[in-house]
Amino acid sequence: MKSRKVRDDLRERALSALSKPSTYGLDIDLSRFTASLGSDIMDIESYTDAMLSVGVDPEERGRGGSYYQIDNVAAYSSSRYKGLIVKPISEALEDESILEYYWKAVPVDLDKYTATAFLYEKDGYYIEVKDRVEIPIPVQACILLKSPSLIQVPHNIVVVGEGSKLHLITGCTVARENPGVHIGISEFYVKKNGLLTFTMIHSWSKGMHIRPRTIVYVEDGGIFISQYISTSLVDSIQSYPTIHLVGENSSSHLSSIIIGRGSSHIDIGGAIELKAPGSTGEVTSRVISMDESRITSRGRISGFIRGVKGHIECRGLILSENSSIYAIPELEAKAYDVQLTHEAAVGRIAEEEIIYLMAKGFTEDEARSMIIRGFLQPKIPIPLPRQLVDYLSMAMEKIAYAL
Repeated sequence: MKSRKVRDDLRERALSALSKPSTYGLDIDLSRFTASLGSDIMDIESYTDAMLSVGVDPEERGRGGSYYQIDNVAAYSSSRYKGLIVKPISEALEDESILEYYWKAVPVDLDKYTATAFLYEKDGYYIEVKDRVEIPIPVQACILLKSPSLIQVPHNIVVVGEGSKLHLITGCTVARENPGVHIGISEFYVKKNGLLTFTMIHSWSKGMHIRPRTIVYVEDGGIFISQYISTSLVDSIQSYPTIHLVGENSSSHLSSIIIGRGSSHIDIGGAIELKAPGSTGEVTSRVISMDESRITSRGRISGFIRGVKGHIECRGLILSENSSIYAIPELEAKAYDVQLTHEAAVGRIAEEEIIYLMAKGFTEDEARSMIIRGFLQPKIPIPLPRQLVDYLSMAMEKIAYAL
């Protein structure tokens, strides 16, 4: 079978990369963790609160489809719209047509994390929207880690057809405070004039190390918008999604909202490669450091052809003298007449802003909360479904008041 040959070739490449560290971030000794299927108990109802905390509604209210996974095994999937496919990748692989997308965007030998993800791969979600189908309400996915010291390796593939629209919310979390590693492989493909809005919400715990690997290809007139939110305690995160704008007049917007707590070591970023005429990209980040956390915020935009446009905006807020933020914007021009810009600012809450608001009748705590709330507001370039806008607004309010 063709699939067997493909997997044999991938396995050889993966084995060659098992000791290859990531270019960025803290290096993790994966031998301290267990690679297995994990729990065989698929009782989703026991994790309602955890799912709700990352924007996933177990009752599927206002959702067009769902996928739930516990440890490394799919627990549930559903689709409520014709032309929308939501299924475990293990099931999707029964049709060899998926090989067109399988490990085609993310190199299996990128580093030891991608290699490990392939070698122990079991499930993840496969979501496809057929051509000229618009899903009016968000589709959701929840990847939950239950078993301690587990390496969780979901492999996700999303295909948005020509002229189609999909809003996807993925929530990743833990059932309880556990040590573990989460390596999420995501390969996204946006076809001609398609739209994919991807919101990823992470809620982890002390002892967790997070290593998502995401690569996206966008064709003519396609749009990819990503929002990444991580505000919980975690030992380390290293993520650097890369978007390839290969179609004329394609565009992408990457935004992240990160709060460093405890002694978290967070290296977060994103890259957009402008490879086609009329392509545009924007990378924005809002990071807050607390306690003894260390945050590196990266952004890179590369212009490969004349006339493309890109912008990076990185803002950081330091709330602790023992924490740190490093902002690293990068612009790369490989053609004449590209328009690439960036701005970065890191600092603390200005006393004059607090004094001004207190003069208006607010307490000092209320003034600080208002400033943080305004700082965290995500920048969204296009209208989104009401359910998603409402959730993001409530999430930012809750975070601001908790700080």
